[in-house]
Amino acid sequence: MPQAPTTITDEIGIALSNLADAATGNFTPTLRLGVTGLSRAGKTIFITALIHNLLTGGRLPGFAAMADGRFIGAQLAESPDAGIPRFAYEQHLEALTGKTPFWPESTRRISQLRLTLKFQSQSWLSGWAGPSTMHLDIVDYPGEWLLDLPLLSQSYAEWSAGALARAAGPGAPPEAAGFLAAIAAVDATQPATEPEAELLARTFTAYLRASRADAHALSTLPPGRFLMPGDLEGTPALTFAPLHAPQATARNGSLYAMLERRYEAYKDIVVRPFFRDHFARLDRQIVLVDALRALNAGPAAVADLETALTDILACFRQGETNPFLRLVSRRIDKILFAATKADHLHHSSHDRLEAILNRLVARASRRAKFAGAETASVALAAVRATREGTIKQDGETLQVIIGTPEPGESLDGTTYDGKTEIALFPGDLPASPDSVFEDDTPVDLNFMRFLPPQKLDRNAEGALVLPHIRFDRALDFLIGDWLK
Repeated sequence: MPQAPTTITDEIGIALSNLADAATGNFTPTLRLGVTGLSRAGKTIFITALIHNLLTGGRLPGFAAMADGRFIGAQLAESPDAGIPRFAYEQHLEALTGKTPFWPESTRRISQLRLTLKFQSQSWLSGWAGPSTMHLDIVDYPGEWLLDLPLLSQSYAEWSAGALARAAGPGAPPEAAGFLAAIAAVDATQPATEPEAELLARTFTAYLRASRADAHALSTLPPGRFLMPGDLEGTPALTFAPLHAPQATARNGSLYAMLERRYEAYKDIVVRPFFRDHFARLDRQIVLVDALRALNAGPAAVADLETALTDILACFRQGETNPFLRLVSRRIDKILFAATKADHLHHSSHDRLEAILNRLVARASRRAKFAGAETASVALAAVRATREGTIKQDGETLQVIIGTPEPGESLDGTTYDGKTEIALFPGDLPASPDSVFEDDTPVDLNFMRFLPPQKLDRNAEGALVLPHIRFDRALDFLIGDWLK
């Protein structure tokens, strides 16, 4: 799939935005890091942990600048863009570390936060001149918005064909049948009526919501704003659905023509401004992937996740960054794919989780590397909710994870109240990544959601320490080269 097209006006707007970024940086180098992931991948938790660890000097032995003693510290800085909501770091940290810890709310809109980092450069010239500083702008946005970017390269007929094929395909929820029946009951060539459009949009949205539920865990669910409409709820731009293309050109007043216009309006009002004003201005990108959720739902969900990742990565502006051209045209030169919730498995399965992730993003990674971008994959937990142990059962020693399941989680007929700590054997991932795509090879996992850690250590300065798995490696890949 080609990269999302832009008009000359779009490109001029992108260039002006990049020049404005450079001007507001006061000649301090600025790195814009995009953080995204599909539903429930842990974006908010990742960003909160990133900010907290940099502000408090967290335990990050794999973060070279900190391990070498060159990282001096970080401070929160004034947002460079008064028109973008600030990431609610303090509120999210309180949720994770308060008296009764809970996971903060998921990302529902774009937000941003700037950190100013101070460090001692390895360069002899910079070292002679004293400590260096840089701005790190962290941009948080819903993964559902990312799924919309491929729409810019698709006509209404093309998008409709793909959406209807997915609704009729394997792994679709029962609600898909109701949606397809509603489509079959209308004549798209007849004059349009608003009640018909509203009914189709309503049944289509119900199908999308059901597809995202854990039992199905499907990922390729554009348009993203149908799942989080915000202030666009009820507008014509969100009142459409896919239709089978008519044999002849649709008449102007027909239902097909009306929904086609609304699809194009959705791209103009929602998708293109997001690409132009935010997405095209990123330097680095981390894509958080909840692979365990898809594995637990079955091969159809895994295959759908692979498709979603391949499609959205095709929209990235990837490639090596020229320091001079960067003033007007940014490129994403590093992409990190991160399989989250590694703490839901024993560490002996982490290599297999990374192997599965590499299989999922293989096509997207090859394309990025060809364009000149560097890619990497890691299994991590930005905030570790469990610890490891062993138990003996029927004379066998099992490697388990220990944590407190969220209220309402159930396993083997037991429903947990959010207060009881348990030892869980999570199961083993298959040795062959290809096997997770095969219908006759189900993955046998005991998958549960756990509450955040209920007790936290403090460092020498009294700051709370957020336990993690390989979070330091992720941070070093994403920003480490800017601190050398």
